[in-house]
Amino acid sequence: MFRHDLGTVIALGLIFSPFTIRTLIFVVVSIVVFFILPFLTPRFFKHYGGRVSELEAKYLLFLLFGMGGLAVWSGSEAVLPAYIIGMVLAGTVGKDHALVRRLRTLTFGLLTPFYFIRAGSFVSVPVLIKAPLVFAALFGAKMVSKIVGLFPTVKAFKYQREEGLYYTLMMSTGLTFGTISALFGLSHGVIDQAQYSHLVATVIASAVIPTMFANAWFMPRHLLPKAEKEVAAKEVSAVTTD
Repeated sequence: MFRHDLGTVIALGLIFSPFTIRTLIFVVVSIVVFFILPFLTPRFFKHYGGRVSELEAKYLLFLLFGMGGLAVWSGSEAVLPAYIIGMVLAGTVGKDHALVRRLRTLTFGLLTPFYFIRAGSFVSVPVLIKAPLVFAALFGAKMVSKIVGLFPTVKAFKYQREEGLYYTLMMSTGLTFGTISALFGLSHGVIDQAQYSHLVATVIASAVIPTMFANAWFMPRHLLPKAEKEVAAKEVSAVTTD
């Protein structure tokens, strides 16, 4: 899934990039930064890590905002350098579990809501109400195309029926990257607001509905610890009762 998302970002950045001198500057700076980060970051964390001022988090945010701003200035997509920075620093940042938890709290607690508020503000509810069949067709096509490709692959690993359906449904979801692609298309004039509204609604539904079905009826409870099994059973009971 990550490789597919990265490929989508690269494709969007290449197809719609203006290819000016700004693009060349962005590419050159990116190559230099991505090359030195694996060597610079561990030394920075070693000398300045573990302080109350949280220099590790500030360092990473500076890189993300700096490279993202440079990407937008060049006419490319800000998500592209963020993905590649995550890849080149996975070995360094991933070892510090406390830092990962702090970044997760910062990202999901502060930054992500602003993005989804902005993405949702462009959705036109009247458009969705006027053409519900368009939404239904897009949602059906998205789910069928994903399940047809995923279920045989999951079955190839010889999972039990319940596990196979659970993993298929969970991997059929999509939210963040779908909205990023739709917002990219809207901001570059590739799609209009009506098309954007249907696409984002489809993406949200494809994230929520399969997850609900998977957790309610196909969760592989035999793989859960005893305490988690009891909690899962109560949640499923509450869902089926409602």
